[in-house]
Amino acid sequence: MADFVPLLLALATMIWAAKTGGWLSTRLGQPATLGMLVSGLLLGPSALNVLSWSYFADSHAEVLLWELGELGVILLMFSAGVEIDIGEMRRSGRPAVLAGLFGVVVPVGLGMAVMMPFGYNPRQSIFLGLVLAATSVSISAQTLIELGLLRSREGMTLLGAAVVDDVLAIAFLSLFLALAAGAASSVIGVVWTIARMVLFLGAASLLGIYALPKLIELARRLPVSEPVVSAAIVSTFLFAWAAEYLGGVAAITGAFIAGVGLSRSPARLEIERGLHTLNYTMLVPLFLVGIGLQANLQALSLGDVGVEAAVCAVAIVSKWVGAGLGARLGGMTWREAVRVGAGMVSRGEVGLIIAGVGVAGALITTAEFTLIVVMVLVTTLVTPPLLRLVFKGEEVTNA
Repeated sequence: MADFVPLLLALATMIWAAKTGGWLSTRLGQPATLGMLVSGLLLGPSALNVLSWSYFADSHAEVLLWELGELGVILLMFSAGVEIDIGEMRRSGRPAVLAGLFGVVVPVGLGMAVMMPFGYNPRQSIFLGLVLAATSVSISAQTLIELGLLRSREGMTLLGAAVVDDVLAIAFLSLFLALAAGAASSVIGVVWTIARMVLFLGAASLLGIYALPKLIELARRLPVSEPVVSAAIVSTFLFAWAAEYLGGVAAITGAFIAGVGLSRSPARLEIERGLHTLNYTMLVPLFLVGIGLQANLQALSLGDVGVEAAVCAVAIVSKWVGAGLGARLGGMTWREAVRVGAGMVSRGEVGLIIAGVGVAGALITTAEFTLIVVMVLVTTLVTPPLLRLVFKGEEVTNA
């Protein structure tokens, strides 16, 4: 019990800080998302480093907050999927595929070109390019929900492009790791990795669209409290688990597919109302604050400023231009394409996952990992006001 009590204070502090930061941000005309992220930065090792205080030393608060934040990401992406109109998303298929494709290829190429002049070898430069290729639209989805624009054509294209981006980034990472290992047999492993991702996405989509709505209706008949919302949460976690364990793709992709599957369910509104309270009172604020808690600006030296600025600049420009160009080639107007590109800028947890693979495999050093964390933070902080800017003049609806 002694270890549990500090957790209560940590949770209360983080949620209070997130809500306060979000309120202040909206007062300044910015999305609440941005304020929550800055709150995490102030509470983390960059400033106050609250979780290092002796009172929290043995409470495992940091681990728990990170895990709850991950649950927040999963349920947030599920909620984003539930809001999807499958018919509209199908109509945005071509621009979504091209935005995802160009949103991977352009950052990889530009990342390599920018890093090699700073003295990084080809392997490190390619790996950094792969990190830049990753996209996490959790922040963008949350911001578009706040703006009431998730169901717009740009929102549909953005979410579809993120799925394509996720698959391609992981496929390229698998190929890179296989080639870096230098084993001839690894080619078979790469083919199998790509094949199981495709098989999972196909099978999960079919199950989500055709089986999940029926299962939810069956759950309604069970003599338990909140059967529909409970069944939706269980399904979300199972799809997220299967995505990582069986499909080799990010858990948020599985959660999103589950949400899309239930978007046409008669229980859609009931599910949305049930999850809204859980998401926005606790899990989503903890996720957003948690991003700031992972960064340590004090670990950077003055000598790192130049390379960090270059990494952040190429991260923003390459994804915005790449995904935007793909959307434009897919048939969207320049205005719509610019919005899609802006929504793809945030790297979030997907970039950190890939970076963690690099550290574990000795592909990058701890110092380089710190540079990547700061890049992820910068792109995440930039995305909400960037989306607000490119959607300026549209009707705003607070979530």
